[in-house]
Amino acid sequence: MASLRGMQQPELSKKLFKIIKSENHTIGAYESASRERISIASQISDWGEATGDDSISDISDKIGVLLSEIGEQEDLFAQNLEDYRSVLKQIRNTESSVQPSRDQKAKITDEIQKLKYKEPQSTKLVQLEQELVRAEAQTRQKLKEAYDIHSAAVIERAEKQILLARHMRRLLQLLDDTPVVPGDVRPAFEHSAQARQILNDAEDDLREWQPSIDPISSAATYMGTNLMPSSTAPGSTVDPSVAGGEDVPAQLESPDKRDVSGSTMVQQETPAEYQR
Repeated sequence: MASLRGMQQPELSKKLFKIIKSENHTIGAYESASRERISIASQISDWGEATGDDSISDISDKIGVLLSEIGEQEDLFAQNLEDYRSVLKQIRNTESSVQPSRDQKAKITDEIQKLKYKEPQSTKLVQLEQELVRAEAQTRQKLKEAYDIHSAAVIERAEKQILLARHMRRLLQLLDDTPVVPGDVRPAFEHSAQARQILNDAEDDLREWQPSIDPISSAATYMGTNLMPSSTAPGSTVDPSVAGGEDVPAQLESPDKRDVSGSTMVQQETPAEYQR
């Protein structure tokens, strides 16, 4: 059924359909990588214990803890990508809904110009213009929103995994790899407390991590209630008689709350006909 729906969609929506489907496979790969990483973390801990070497056992166990957390970050990244993919679906739905109007305008440009001359107050003309302006505004806004989520997720995953990797390197410094002459006894491992503190430091750093990215700006707040650009928009050249000069609805003033990026992008309410 998914493939059939893709075949029935307009060209622009069809291209997005392919992207959305490909991203679904990518998300599944990250989820699989998360599970594999957590499994490997357990295996390295078990191997270290089986060596009978106290120092290797202690260090490998704590490396396993950090590897497991790195795997959890892969899973979190996959969840954030799913949020981004959901926004792409909204763009696809918008493109699918307005494509007939976009095609119609391309075919009857001359007729529209005549209509503007003969019947400048035509309801048909106003509706067509508003629908196309709304579609373009929503597509641009949602594209920014989608890759705001995506890029913020990439940065979060990278920064947290770098943080964990640096603590892993601190653990490795505690392992003495000085060769021991046969017959001599290697000194007992004396850094258990330090190794435990490194894990505590890693836990504290993850808990205190905050995004340090600039929010993505959005001009969607300057859409009038008739869905035409408001004459109050910075640098706007829209005639107030066309834009309506109306205030922004209250629902457009509420910022989208996301933990990933802390972005202050404003969300435009999606009309009911585009939510299918």
